[in-house]
Amino acid sequence: MKHVVIVGGGITGLSAAFSLQNEIDDKQLPIKITLIEAQNRLGGKVRTEYHDDFVIERGPDSYLGRKKAMTNLVERLGIDHDLVNNQAGQAYILHGTKLYPMPEGAVMGVPTEISPFLSSGLFSLKGKARAGLDLVLPKSQLQGDQSVGGFFKRRLGDEVVENLIEPLLSGVYAGNIDKISLESTFPQFQDIESRYRSLILGMKQTKPKKCEKSTKGAFLTLKKGLSSLVEALEDSLNGKIEWKMGTAVEKLNRSDSRYTLQLTDGTTVEADEVIVTVPGKKAASFFNQEIKELIGEVPATSVATIAMAFPESAIPESIDGTGFVVSKKSPFTITACTWTNQKWPHTTPDGHVLLRCYVGREHDQAIVDESDETILSKVLADLYNIMNIEAKPEFFYITRWKKAMPQYLVGHLERKELLHERLETHYPGIQLVGASLDGIGLPDCVVAGENAAEKVIKSLT
Repeated sequence: MKHVVIVGGGITGLSAAFSLQNEIDDKQLPIKITLIEAQNRLGGKVRTEYHDDFVIERGPDSYLGRKKAMTNLVERLGIDHDLVNNQAGQAYILHGTKLYPMPEGAVMGVPTEISPFLSSGLFSLKGKARAGLDLVLPKSQLQGDQSVGGFFKRRLGDEVVENLIEPLLSGVYAGNIDKISLESTFPQFQDIESRYRSLILGMKQTKPKKCEKSTKGAFLTLKKGLSSLVEALEDSLNGKIEWKMGTAVEKLNRSDSRYTLQLTDGTTVEADEVIVTVPGKKAASFFNQEIKELIGEVPATSVATIAMAFPESAIPESIDGTGFVVSKKSPFTITACTWTNQKWPHTTPDGHVLLRCYVGREHDQAIVDESDETILSKVLADLYNIMNIEAKPEFFYITRWKKAMPQYLVGHLERKELLHERLETHYPGIQLVGASLDGIGLPDCVVAGENAAEKVIKSLT
């Protein structure tokens, strides 16, 4: 009987366990699985709060539907009847102190329709003219990786990047786009330039054509919250794998071709193969200095979310849209605000409004360490100035994610490849996978877990 230990019970670890156990069952393989989770709950950053009839996500609230791995997992678990798309609606950019509608036809900030872009108040005439140069500029001869910010500024100019693209993309990674790797985050844009030369023309050519305007958005979630996915995974694995909850790995030692994991509860676990899915900072302590250094080159940003419920009467101006992101030049603490009851109607009972605000940027993380009262006070002050909201929320939830948003710096893929080579040399049979290396979206984590499971099966059979 071979023994596989999975360290971490987030989506990556659970996906690895689910995929691995399915193979074990299908092929009647003599393999045992143990999953070790430091907390007394599974799911990692996935955490749904149920308050009366509200469904409140304290971590990710959805995933990109075109990335099929997550939907495939939901279907295999038999809960796809609960899948729901977000409601498409007007999104806004807060620039200065004013909300500007996102120009129609913009894809991740890249304009694909001329008229809405030219009529937008987000950009000066000079900024619009500079963006238009993309139509005639040659494609780059640059070889290898580059920063997201450098790429877009070269194609569209500083103003479009600062006022539109930076707030959108920073909202995804909570990072500095002048440091983040294009190859590791948005390689499709590099491919567009390579194939079409012009980013605007290429995005226009590759944008999906719609016969009519749909109210369905590109994102998916589960009506009962994403924690229902975690529960389904746990239910499917109960009685099949061993759970070790509320204890963490303290040390990892190699002995011949096996490993001994020392846990914080004083026990040890022997393993033939180990899949490590915990954040890089936690995983680094398991390995030698060579590997620690490579893991340490993936920094992480701290962020916090504030979910607040109000009666409809407390919102003086009608909310027409799904929310807004905030440019760095705006004098506010919040970095974005989702009008959750508009974007996800199933989350909020009638007569109420549910807002979810975000704080914390790569260059401004101190707010995350402030008290709940301070964070709430600053967020409400911002909402008063932006949306004229004077009321206090009926209730609120503040969730801090310390060093939880990995920053894939330029050259990330090369360092990741080198890291895997060193692991293979010094720690054969150990895999380090998950959001710290493989992508922060839920589908990326599912794929990372499934790939790790596949590699284990190949190794042990």
